[in-house]
Amino acid sequence: MNLDDLISEYAGIEVRLADPSVHADQNLARRLGKRYAELRPIVETHRDLAVTEDDLAAARELAREDEAFAAEATELEKRREDLEERLRRLLVPRDPSDGKDVILEVKAGEGGEESALFAGDLLRMYLRYAERSGWKTEVLDSHPSDLGGYKDVTVAVKAKGGQEEGVWTRLKFEGGVHRVQRVPATESQGRIHTSAVGVLVTPEAEDVDVQIDPNDLRIDVYRSSGPGGQSVNTTDSAVRITHVPTGTVVSCQNEKSQLQNKEQALRILRSRLLAMAQEEADAAAAAERKSQVRTVDRSERVRTYNYPENRISDHRVGYKAYNLDQVLDGDLHNVTQALVDADMERRLAEAQGS
Repeated sequence: MNLDDLISEYAGIEVRLADPSVHADQNLARRLGKRYAELRPIVETHRDLAVTEDDLAAARELAREDEAFAAEATELEKRREDLEERLRRLLVPRDPSDGKDVILEVKAGEGGEESALFAGDLLRMYLRYAERSGWKTEVLDSHPSDLGGYKDVTVAVKAKGGQEEGVWTRLKFEGGVHRVQRVPATESQGRIHTSAVGVLVTPEAEDVDVQIDPNDLRIDVYRSSGPGGQSVNTTDSAVRITHVPTGTVVSCQNEKSQLQNKEQALRILRSRLLAMAQEEADAAAAAERKSQVRTVDRSERVRTYNYPENRISDHRVGYKAYNLDQVLDGDLHNVTQALVDADMERRLAEAQGS
């Protein structure tokens, strides 16, 4: 879509959001609100640019009679250039999932109990980052380890209404193998160990994104269990759903009722099926997905967390900083921004080359 089309779409959504009947359908109102928030920076930048161009023309005309206006014209020229660059970046074709919420999974890999403990550390990092970003989080499923970490944990992360940036925009680059170098709590000799944790991020699908035929599902129920295999529930409340056509399996046991676990499992399943559909439809999406976790092996890492040096390194963009303690406390913005910026430069180059 060109700029005029986007401005027209924004105006149309503004009219629809003013209609009380639209808000009777919460899903529709939410989708319109998200799109409105996405388009707002484009429209506002365009308006600022138009005003700046008018002011610049006036300042240049006045400068012919009074040199005092020459300095103002120079400032307005710089502002116009900045706004043009901002608008150019905003108009670069974006990831169609950028406005979506996400399902984030953290899985322990090589390193045994130490890997499970670090999976717990990463979970806390993402939960705190979400809190700093004004997002809502919900743990959908988890399997704790014996020492207080996680064998695997699944979390839904949602943006609040009116936020310009979707969660996927920031968290989509977290997928991959995260390597930790530290002295484990289980190490008695004080030696540094290297362990690996896998992170998988998928955009959360809405009902309109993925339609699932109930006949394609095999649903099994069983008793949930806690660390060490100890039963924590005397009823068959845990649910395992198999999507027969794709072989995708999802299980949930966190909730007390079978119905709640089934609903949570279906949320995860829809998101996984959406990611699979996008892979098939878009080769770029497939390449991106393949860069995420396949096998949680220490050698296939996207990021390293080095505790002795208090260092965090992202190997994809060469990012390095010595504030690991702050990052683990949720100060993840600079790390994600480096990845967002690198992706923007790539897309700008592709847009200019096409």
